[in-house]
Amino acid sequence: MHIPVLLKETVELLNLYSNDSVIDGTVGLGGHAAVILEKTSPDGRLLALDRDPRQIVTAKKNLAKFDKRVVLIHDSFANLAKHAYDQGFTTVAAVLLDLGFSSVHVDDPARGFSFQSEGPLDMKYDPTGELTAADIVNTWSETELARIFLVYGDEKNSRKIARAIVEAREEKKFVTTTDLAQLIEVITPRCGKVHPATKVFQALRIVTNDELGELERALPEIVEVLKPGGRLAIITFHSLEDRIVKAFFRKQENKTLKIINKHVIVPSEEEIKVNPRSRSAKLRVVERLVGTRD
Repeated sequence: MHIPVLLKETVELLNLYSNDSVIDGTVGLGGHAAVILEKTSPDGRLLALDRDPRQIVTAKKNLAKFDKRVVLIHDSFANLAKHAYDQGFTTVAAVLLDLGFSSVHVDDPARGFSFQSEGPLDMKYDPTGELTAADIVNTWSETELARIFLVYGDEKNSRKIARAIVEAREEKKFVTTTDLAQLIEVITPRCGKVHPATKVFQALRIVTNDELGELERALPEIVEVLKPGGRLAIITFHSLEDRIVKAFFRKQENKTLKIINKHVIVPSEEEIKVNPRSRSAKLRVVERLVGTRD
């Protein structure tokens, strides 16, 4: 069962009204989107994007009852502004980005996101993308591998793991998730419940999908599509994502944006019990200042 993270808090802070136009840049399975559409009834419109075409298919089914009020597009939120203008979303009341990756990705071995079961070392959200995690592991230099494991995974044994990968791939290329996970487990034995490959897999996922780059490029464009008084809510799950969002909001504070929640919002203990994957979520919300839009 899919459980939207920080649902109540997000929808409340988006300050939605009947007939508002809203953009969900990471629609996923449509959990947040369904509540947004209910709040903006009877004629509110939703532009929903996702990098994964399979998520778009599922969201279409889950949001079928809203019919023509929803426009679903397979693309990254980095191109949100283009689609907003193309689809006539010129007075947008709210934008939502939920940057967590779906349990659908983790639970499907064929996607290559998890080391729990064998699958291709892929990790692409968008199957049409060119770069895979296998490309990175099998072709990038030891120095680059060590850097991304440290920067994007906070892996303390980044150099040791990178060296072992480069040595191992000379004999045999890495093809599956378990190929890589088993090597890492030998290099850095398990300590506690957390698998030693966790941080490396996180780093590879972030780099494969250029997650931080897409976020940095998207933020200025998202602000541009908001009407004065419109709100942007972003849910992050990684400290680097949150740092980018926080820095952008502070830079634009009192220029184009007003920060709605001075202190970051996190899930309650009750929500974490029901949905453990929500534990690292952080919500930040801003409002477009009146008189700042051309």
